Amino acid sequence: MSEFPRAFADELALACDLARQAGAVIMKHYDAGVAVDFKDGDTSNPVTDADRDANALIVDGLRRVFPDDAILAEESADTGPRRSNRRLWCVDPLDGTQEFIKRNGEFVVMIGLAVDGEARAGVVFHPTENALFWGAEGVAQMEDPSGRHPLAPSTVSDATEARLTISRSHRGATVDRVARALGTEHETPCGSVGLKASRVARGLAEVYVSTSDRTQEWDACAPEAILRAAGGLFTDGAGDPLRYNKKVTNTPRGMLATNGLLHARCADVVREILGERNALG
Repeated sequence: MSEFPRAFADELALACDLARQAGAVIMKHYDAGVAVDFKDGDTSNPVTDADRDANALIVDGLRRVFPDDAILAEESADTGPRRSNRRLWCVDPLDGTQEFIKRNGEFVVMIGLAVDGEARAGVVFHPTENALFWGAEGVAQMEDPSGRHPLAPSTVSDATEARLTISRSHRGATVDRVARALGTEHETPCGSVGLKASRVARGLAEVYVSTSDRTQEWDACAPEAILRAAGGLFTDGAGDPLRYNKKVTNTPRGMLATNGLLHARCADVVREILGERNALG
């Protein structure tokens, strides 16, 4: 049995169980194949029945056990009253829908809990590998068929040795600029924010960066909670803390996840890029 931190033991136990259940639902669709729709006709923003079914399962489960908590889930209608609640569950039922459609296995279920605007507990489940990541209160672990393992970022402090984990489906010019500024040529493409942040938490990469303003609170909450609990850092692209339960739920300055030792250097680079982009815009 997992040894969850006492402060969030019940929350983590439920989130882990729901993530595994949602993963099983997703895998049924994965094996059978599903039709693809697009949100608001945007072909870069696909959605499937797997997203919707997993979303319903997780939201229903959270409401049964924590009826007083607010929920912000990607495939549910947002409601204004959530902002008056100190506790907010951020749910991405299928992070990496494009990878799910491409059938490359790089997708996850993400359930995070923010309290007073801060990510405090998180769960990421990788169904195709039966790998579960969770973290809170300075404790972060990975559970897979080989057993249970503590998560710990790498101790790489030389930027030229940094390994970047980059988006497989949304690679942008920012990655090239960050890599050049750091002086590194080490890149590994990967789908899903949750998987990329998990690679940093496992010490398999040092940096993940996105300057997209389309990422949302549900993309960041669980990965942030896990990486911070493991000892890394997860902020907006400019290095400032991410805040949750905002009226507008996107992350306008993107996301930056690192092993911690390289965070200040990476934030300086991304801040300059964002400044130039804003000046042009």
